[in-house]
Amino acid sequence: MIEQELRRAEDMNEAQLAVYVVDLLHRMMVHHTLWFREVEHQLGFARALAVMDEAWEKTRKVAVPRLAEELGFTETDGVPDALRVMPKEKLLRLTDAIAKNWLAQDGLWFQSVEKAYGMNDAKRCNDSTWGRFSPFEAHAIKALLGLGEHPGVDGLERALGFRMYSRLNRQSCRREQGALIFAMNDCRVQSARVRKGLADYPCKSAGLVEYSRFAEAIDSRIRTECLGCPPDAHPSEWFCAWRFTLGDDKQ
Repeated sequence: MIEQELRRAEDMNEAQLAVYVVDLLHRMMVHHTLWFREVEHQLGFARALAVMDEAWEKTRKVAVPRLAEELGFTETDGVPDALRVMPKEKLLRLTDAIAKNWLAQDGLWFQSVEKAYGMNDAKRCNDSTWGRFSPFEAHAIKALLGLGEHPGVDGLERALGFRMYSRLNRQSCRREQGALIFAMNDCRVQSARVRKGLADYPCKSAGLVEYSRFAEAIDSRIRTECLGCPPDAHPSEWFCAWRFTLGDDKQ
């Protein structure tokens, strides 16, 4: 935090301006999210996703070239060329770093709410957040992979491999009589608790929202069944497991 009295950016030194730049980027990120939330409130979640797709695509193609000009890097179609020519191994490490930052941010939000208002409110906020983030992430992955409207459990299996969690945790899929069985074999959060001698974090309430909403967003015909998730007892080979089957279209 900048403590001395300042009246405009021109009064700052270089170190203070650097902090200000990062703060401006944070404001832009929050403003983007607030726009989505208000369009969702006024027009509904599905329409908000469609509007966001157009707004983000246009923003990216305007914002990245402007940053490229100021920072001295080149870009093509809104993607820095440095990323396009980066070795695959380094790009994969970058995806892992981004996923770790995402998980850390998620945990710090939870802890901040818990510290101020208690565990019950933190869990309620957490579950509601997953209720929105999961279908958004599914929407983003469907567009990334070109899965189409009804890709079935085959499409769901592919999509699960591109979630943020897939860069952090060890997971597996198998088929059982036409159903897709997904297991989280090693969960970064739960494994850390095991190492500390703590009981599993009871994440089932969030998981029921997270996995069902993700699966339905991939294909509205998919039904989700929890096979086990903390505080449920579970075998040592997984922390949570879920069965996905194809039913009638809910729409």
